[in-house]
Amino acid sequence: MKARICLPLVASLMVLALAGCAGKTAYRDSCGSQLDSAWRELDLAKAEGFAGTVSYSKALSLLTGAKTQQQFEAFEGCSKKAEKARFYIRESRAGR
Repeated sequence: MKARICLPLVASLMVLALAGCAGKTAYRDSCGSQLDSAWRELDLAKAEGFAGTVSYSKALSLLTGAKTQQQFEAFEGCSKKAEKARFYIRESRAGR
């Protein structure tokens, strides 16, 4: 009787564990590419003289947080922060 209960429970736990691992890597590529693009865009904004804007500072702060999340494999948060940073970089380059 106990074996009948344990087998489905163990199988369910294995499925949940594998789903958790898959969820962790789902945003890995997005995180990396967003970060790479954002750092390049930030360097361009700095070279163009927009490094003193508030938007530039917000972008830099977000990118720092995104990089930290990438190192801790929090790829979804990393991707979202990097995407938001890219928005602020565009705002900075537009003078806002």
